[in-house]
Amino acid sequence: QVQLVESGGGLVQAGGSLRLSCAASGSIFSINAMGWYRQAPGKQRDLVAAITRGGSTNYADSVKGRFTISRDHANNTVSLQMNSLKPEDTAVYYCNANINDWRFRALDYWGQGTQVTVSS
Repeated sequence: QVQLVESGGGLVQAGGSLRLSCAASGSIFSINAMGWYRQAPGKQRDLVAAITRGGSTNYADSVKGRFTISRDHANNTVSLQMNSLKPEDTAVYYCNANINDWRFRALDYWGQGTQVTVSS
């Protein structure tokens, strides 16, 4: 079993900052890509940012220059630093990881989600 546990969501005023973190634990051989998605009420879940095992990053256009994704291989964690937050960033943020287990199966896992609310 693999678990992804997120932390760091909350309420912040527009222009403020938040940092989300996600820790993977369990039956992990290695981790491929990790990323953050978000889902606002009535909308689909969209990619916010992703980072490969080698450190290559990819961002949604709407967050480029404001959000930074990073990962700690030793601790199996991924973080999302969110600066200059806007009300339209309000959503539930989900951590995602593609993980190789000890049977060499590559499977996608999701965290439980953490609420980010940006007030105007």
